[in-house]
Amino acid sequence: MKNLIIVSLFFVLIKPSLYAQQIPKKKLDPQEWSLIKTDRKDNRFLNSRGIVYNLLKSTQSKYAFNPDFSPLQFRDWQKKVRESMKKIMQFPKVDNSQSPPKKVEEKKRDGYTFQKWEAYPLSSSVITYLVLIPDNLNKMNPVPAVLCIPGSGETKESLTGEEDINQGFRHSKFYEKNEMALHYVKMGLVAVAVDNPAAGESADLEKVTGNSDYDYVSVARGLLELGWSYIGYTAFMDMQVLNWMKRQRYIDRSKIIISGFSLGTEPLMVLGVLDTSVYAFVYNDFLCRTRERALVLTKPDSAGHRPVPNTIRHLVPSFWKYFDFPDLVCAFAPRPIIFTEGGMDRDFDLIKKAYKIAGKENRVQVYEYPKFNELKSRSMLQKLPEGIDASTYFKLVNVDPPMHYFKEELVLPWIKNIIRQKN
Repeated sequence: MKNLIIVSLFFVLIKPSLYAQQIPKKKLDPQEWSLIKTDRKDNRFLNSRGIVYNLLKSTQSKYAFNPDFSPLQFRDWQKKVRESMKKIMQFPKVDNSQSPPKKVEEKKRDGYTFQKWEAYPLSSSVITYLVLIPDNLNKMNPVPAVLCIPGSGETKESLTGEEDINQGFRHSKFYEKNEMALHYVKMGLVAVAVDNPAAGESADLEKVTGNSDYDYVSVARGLLELGWSYIGYTAFMDMQVLNWMKRQRYIDRSKIIISGFSLGTEPLMVLGVLDTSVYAFVYNDFLCRTRERALVLTKPDSAGHRPVPNTIRHLVPSFWKYFDFPDLVCAFAPRPIIFTEGGMDRDFDLIKKAYKIAGKENRVQVYEYPKFNELKSRSMLQKLPEGIDASTYFKLVNVDPPMHYFKEELVLPWIKNIIRQKN
């Protein structure tokens, strides 16, 4: 009897799962299912993806930029954007009882001095950053400085030409081009480089294994569970370094520039909105509307998997309720900004309008990927079609992914020019 019970339990617990595995998977026609739709006559969705999709579609950003703003309305709007950003970033209070930042290493390099610093903004935290100081520095005459924020997989060491914690990432064909901090110090600027959370020195076991595939997801998930976000945490840490830069007597605090590459453009936008003293911005990525990106990227593969427009490290709760990326850049006006990897003309037209309202339309510099330099080669759409895949999306927003790197050849001359300008 006992054996019979055990056999019966086997069939109850095990056999259904075995049976489920034997059901053949069906392939589908991606084009047929490219749109998220319902076949119900009342137009309601049983499909949860469809329900969320329609909630997103009906969401209107409270502080989307209005090109018809008067100068007074524009300034009031900028203030509201800043207040909303402060709210959703959820910055904790800095623990001022902690030790002040300290220099832990200094070495002489060819034409500049390399320093490594530690800071302790929270009771359990250590953040490190690298400082490159040019030899021609006159401490009686402060010079402009650049806060350099890396992209995915990059580290502060990779930005400064130092020995990278993860040597595997050096295989990137644009590794030397992406040494943005090194480029800046060689032109006579102070360059400060940080790590993104979960990368480089702030990584977990990747420092042991040498794996360049950093586990951003676990950190982002933990932060979201705490009511924070990866971008909020990143911007908070970067803000501590930015504030440290302002206190250095050899840095001209009136001309501090933020330079972000790829992932680094997101904390750049947060800092730019929150800190109105930042002088200028280097936006080295394509500009997009992230809500639109989520709405149009719905064409599945043959296995029935729809695209995921972004991983959770990019997600900030309530972000789309208030604004999108172009709105944030509009809020930078009238401070100088350069875009090195284009996007859609309609978004740059909006930004130029914001700068025109602020009286400084000439402070926006836009460069396209070489592939899309010619007007006739670019998509001039005002609205992207729904039901597309990632490759179609990049083509329609004028992006050439294999050519994504730090565009020193565009950035350095532009910075030389804006530094000479009077405020």
